[in-house]
Amino acid sequence: MLALLLGNAIGTTLMAAHSTQGPHLGIPQMIQSRAQFGVIGAALPLVAVVITYTLYTAADGVIVRDIVKSVLPVGNDGALMAFGAVTLVIAFVGYELIHRMGAILAVVSLIVLLMAAALLVVQVPPTVRHSDIQDGFSWALFMQCLTQAAAWSLSFGPYVADYSRYLPADVSPKRTFWFTGLGNFLGASLIMCLGAFLADLYPSIAQDPGIGLARQFGRFDYPARILIAVGVLEGNVLNLYSAYMSSTAIYSSVFKTRNFNQVAKFVLLTVLITVATAIAIATQDHFDDSFSDMLSVMVYILVPWSAINLADYYYVQKGVYSVSDLFIDNGIYGKFRWPAIVIYSASIVAQIPFMQVSFYSGPFAVRLGADIAWLPGLTVAALLYCLFARKVEPLKAALSPLEAEA
Repeated sequence: MLALLLGNAIGTTLMAAHSTQGPHLGIPQMIQSRAQFGVIGAALPLVAVVITYTLYTAADGVIVRDIVKSVLPVGNDGALMAFGAVTLVIAFVGYELIHRMGAILAVVSLIVLLMAAALLVVQVPPTVRHSDIQDGFSWALFMQCLTQAAAWSLSFGPYVADYSRYLPADVSPKRTFWFTGLGNFLGASLIMCLGAFLADLYPSIAQDPGIGLARQFGRFDYPARILIAVGVLEGNVLNLYSAYMSSTAIYSSVFKTRNFNQVAKFVLLTVLITVATAIAIATQDHFDDSFSDMLSVMVYILVPWSAINLADYYYVQKGVYSVSDLFIDNGIYGKFRWPAIVIYSASIVAQIPFMQVSFYSGPFAVRLGADIAWLPGLTVAALLYCLFARKVEPLKAALSPLEAEA
């Protein structure tokens, strides 16, 4: 639980720092990244974001697979494909339906999970010992848990400002930071700590938490399964929709157009959900290792981007940008900003000796017994960017009167 709390605190701090950009600039988070990477160069971190959310979409399918099987007469692959199809339909309908679902499920999911947790806590758990669970503290497992918790919270960074940008411009950065940060920290930490509790005392439930939690409701087992599945569906739709939005941002920067009709939207969403479902089908039998690798990869590619973006916003530019120039490749930010692109690439390379995944362990990871790749990824990216990235001058002259006043 300590590893979960520390990991979420680290990831949430970075994510909430991104959130404060939304009300100030009024644009999606990854569009703002064009100020660091260039209008076309921003496609590089955008590709990383598309990969991240596609992997999360695959993971959600595996997590909810057995619940879907218990509700529908389908097999493993059929459950994954059915879940993907429903995700596709809701994501295609779009933004308003997603938010209406989220508003309802925020309340319903809280009630269901609190009731399930209460039912488990009041019971006397069986004494369970596994030969493969070691006694005492494990630094490697602690750091792996911390890293994965940080990855979860940080993975909202690329789209958190997509939502905070709808707040009034006069909302203070401090309020945006704390409301976003506390909401994510409490939500993620509480549910993860419940998972740790289950893994420790109820390993049979932890192996299939969806059905395991639903069974605590007795004769209301079936409705609870549906509610849990729909709760995961909401997150899955957000992942798919965010992958779609990031893909269209890449398309618009490369082909210099903002037009994306409904047919193109459906085709792109279908391609993304097909890839995610294929990954889910391929990894479902060894999901724990695969999901651990997914989270690690997300950290490797998102931490350097986050460090560069935050260093530019808070230290280099101090929040002063020409929003109009973020949408034209002949503006002050240009097509490519090579310092950021080189620093981002170098920061990923710098993590390699510290990486630890199922198929590779770097020399420092072996010596330390843990994966701490995100630490050099964060520090190298931030320090190099602050040292070598130039301010865009004269920026004030390029701003519109309204932007200059802001």
